Amino acid sequence: MADLVISEDYFAEKEPTGKTSHGDGENFHWIWPVNTGNDGAAFSDDEVKAAYADHGEEQVPLGIHGTTVAVDWDSCIAAGSCMSVCPVQTFQWYRTEQDIPAADVVGKTFEGTGLTEQDERLDKSDKSMPIREHDCTVCMACQEACPTGAILIEQANAEFHEKAAGTYVKMEGSGNPHAHD
Repeated sequence: MADLVISEDYFAEKEPTGKTSHGDGENFHWIWPVNTGNDGAAFSDDEVKAAYADHGEEQVPLGIHGTTVAVDWDSCIAAGSCMSVCPVQTFQWYRTEQDIPAADVVGKTFEGTGLTEQDERLDKSDKSMPIREHDCTVCMACQEACPTGAILIEQANAEFHEKAAGTYVKMEGSGNPHAHD
């Protein structure tokens, strides 16, 4: 397991820079600002850089996609280890559903029809999108398998997802701060 590159408080004092919606009309995941202090393994990976060049796209900072399942897209090198171990297909290769520049996924809706197997990526510019973050079972297998430490799983971060969405409600006396799952 690689050392985690996402700090535990990556969302502290920050607002999301955007979101990507799931086609079910209910679920979405936030995109958080670039993980400060992280140079991002994708920027030094020759295969990733070559794939961006093949697309004629500039490689730009992309931030962290997801909150309870956080994927640092600047550190994701499209290894696909997360997909090979996830029991509920939380992830998809975003380019296999919509072949657009990674920076352009902000505000887009994905149906969740992208490919979900380790070696099914379009190319090394593809990213692991936590399109089904809401289905994560918190087994931690993806976090442990990621060769660049680009994934942080933390169920307690659901509070910050809900606060950013304006849906957070602290339930009195229950000890459970979440009004819903």
